[in-house]
Amino acid sequence: MLPKQKKSISDYNEIPNGEIPNATAESGPRWRGVIRILLPMAVLAAGAAVALWLMETGPQAKPRPKARNATLVAVRGVLYGPQKALISGMGTVVAARSVDLKPQVSGEIIKMNGNLVPGGHFQKGTILLKIDPTDYRLAVRHLTTDVKKAESDLQLEQGNQLVAQKEYKLLGETVSDAEKALMLRRPQLKNLAATLEAAKAKLEQARVDLGRTRIKAPFNAVVHSSGVNIGTRANDGTVLATLVGTDAYWVEVSVPVRQLCWIRIPQSEGDRGARVRVYAPAAWGDGVYREGRVIRLEADLEEQGRMARLLVQVEDPLSLRPDNGGKKPPMLIGAYVRVEIEGQTVPSAAAIEREFIRNGNTVWVMDPQGNLAIRSVKIALRGADKILVTHGIAPGERLITSDLTGPVEGMPLCTANAGAGQIAAGPTTLKEDPS
Repeated sequence: MLPKQKKSISDYNEIPNGEIPNATAESGPRWRGVIRILLPMAVLAAGAAVALWLMETGPQAKPRPKARNATLVAVRGVLYGPQKALISGMGTVVAARSVDLKPQVSGEIIKMNGNLVPGGHFQKGTILLKIDPTDYRLAVRHLTTDVKKAESDLQLEQGNQLVAQKEYKLLGETVSDAEKALMLRRPQLKNLAATLEAAKAKLEQARVDLGRTRIKAPFNAVVHSSGVNIGTRANDGTVLATLVGTDAYWVEVSVPVRQLCWIRIPQSEGDRGARVRVYAPAAWGDGVYREGRVIRLEADLEEQGRMARLLVQVEDPLSLRPDNGGKKPPMLIGAYVRVEIEGQTVPSAAAIEREFIRNGNTVWVMDPQGNLAIRSVKIALRGADKILVTHGIAPGERLITSDLTGPVEGMPLCTANAGAGQIAAGPTTLKEDPS
């Protein structure tokens, strides 16, 4: 920057009219520059002051409490009371009475009952087939003659006995007992009496054999199988037919050993066992059942499952009796069926559906504050559909019947009858599930 030069007199002379300039006239532009700098700063300061004032005096946002995200669940009340223990199991239908029918005499089969085919029914005493009786009738006639001859010989000997007694009296001698028996022909009389008895026994046997040529049903039965026909030569080893009694069938049921304490098993003749319902949905349809009773406990366990085996008796399994109270579905030998055994009564228990028991022995409960409580319960009996609980959950508490993806103790819950986003509080009274 060049040094400022002092003005000379000649410079002033160049000013018009010879006027000398005023000192204040030179400072005017300086003040205008200062104003141009300070004015924006003042405006900024004023704006900052106004903004600060607005921030201090404006409405303030108050923090809101974080809302609890409650999970919607369905609940039902828990009711305690006497509960009938119901034991479920699977079983197989077997014959209570079965026989392989064999002839007691040999011969040719000359006649058969038309129903002597698999599935045919017979009443006790019905003639099933006949064996040729010719030989047996001749035997009866021959032995009848033998009996008559023995009777005649015995009568003749009795006459000889009278003659011998008269001769003995006329002799008038004293003899020993042995000699007297011989003189009175007592051995001959005993021999002929024994011969008559033998002849009668043979005749009776012949008559029995003749009667056995007509083979009858030994009990009310259905034909399981038949292996002969007219013209077959039968002997004592020939199986004529296999018969199954129709008065009753048995169901062999397998149940866990720990459940036997709930089942009433007859201990003596005349005792009535527990009532049983037998279901075969594949053959009879849903809800159709036959009734029976437990009659005994078998002495051994299953070899594979180590389960106890019960025998359940069902009367009139084929519904053949006219007084059976209505047509009932027939049972088939070998059918695999489901049974429900009525056990003893639990004095106080809650019947809870199996799907509401979590992890084997816990339940989900909605506490009075609306939070999840996971409870361990004491189980008295596990049934097919319901489980009897005696401890761990109180009457009137709310049992959760919904599924939860991530159940955590204390997580908030709500029910459908509570307001949206509100937590339900207090126990809910529900009617007992009729099922």
